Amino acid sequence: MLLLFIPIGIMANLAEQIGKMIDNEAPLNEILVYYLNFTIYIGNLLLPIFLFLSVIFFTSKLANNTEIVAILSSGVSYGRFLRPYLIGASLMAVLMFFMGMFIVPKASVGFNEFIYKYLKKGKQDRQTVNIFNQLNERDFIYVSSFDPARQLGNNFTFERFKEDNTLDFKISASNIRWVEKDSAYRLTNYKKRKLLGDSTIVQSKLRLDTLFTFKIDDLTPVSYVAETKNLYQLNRFIKDQKNKGAANINTYILVKYKRWALPITAFILTIIAVAVSSVKRRGGMGINLAFGILVAFIFIFFDRVFGTLAEQSGFSPLLAVLIPNITFSILALYLLQKAKR
Repeated sequence: MLLLFIPIGIMANLAEQIGKMIDNEAPLNEILVYYLNFTIYIGNLLLPIFLFLSVIFFTSKLANNTEIVAILSSGVSYGRFLRPYLIGASLMAVLMFFMGMFIVPKASVGFNEFIYKYLKKGKQDRQTVNIFNQLNERDFIYVSSFDPARQLGNNFTFERFKEDNTLDFKISASNIRWVEKDSAYRLTNYKKRKLLGDSTIVQSKLRLDTLFTFKIDDLTPVSYVAETKNLYQLNRFIKDQKNKGAANINTYILVKYKRWALPITAFILTIIAVAVSSVKRRGGMGINLAFGILVAFIFIFFDRVFGTLAEQSGFSPLLAVLIPNITFSILALYLLQKAKR
């Protein structure tokens, strides 16, 4: 199934995007790397569906040749008949887990960077105006605009508060720039106001090179940042974003839960596929594949709808992942009991 669908996906994507690649002068070596990352990224995303269709295809062949009837008539229980499928699903679940947690995030970096560099050139992959960020319980930063290419922020403000929530000091500058060679921040028109009781101490400099605890890219992470982090990095990232009070925290949590749910999906879809295709039907394999494709589209629809709700509203990311899987788990158990009878 992978060998069948991935090349088709690559050709369809190439036919759609080749004009933009030529217009934006994308180098051949970067295009080849992009499609390698495309294969890993899309392949992992559709792997449960490929597994589902593969099981339907294989089991339908057995059913059409009356081999399943012979197996069950010889005294083999349906549970024993199902065991090899569950072993296969377990192997696929382990593969999906390690790919989703460690391999796909690396591919996602190159995949998304190529898209915004050549296919969506000029479009912003992050928020760049009126950026407010809470670094921890006491520190807050703000920039009116941010240029990721130049790593430059305008109208920078850094505020630190005391434990009693009163302002300790405030740093302002017309711009802040990350200087890579010095590994330091350069502030232009620097001014610091330190509050001491009823008095204020003001320091000002035309230019100041200094250090901060945050990274310049932390001002506004790219929209796909969660997809590029492995299991451990994603957990730390979510924890940091929670401490900062990030507004789009649900998007990051949703990515985490979807990764954990993907191996479970392999078992659910395998059981549905076996239950549907183990019965010999007049329409043969075509009916089973048609039903399988319909179930796959409904599953993807549920996943997208609840995922969008979690990202765009206050809907729980955990429920957004659980509802499709629980719904199809119930369907799997119903179809399995029906197939046994």
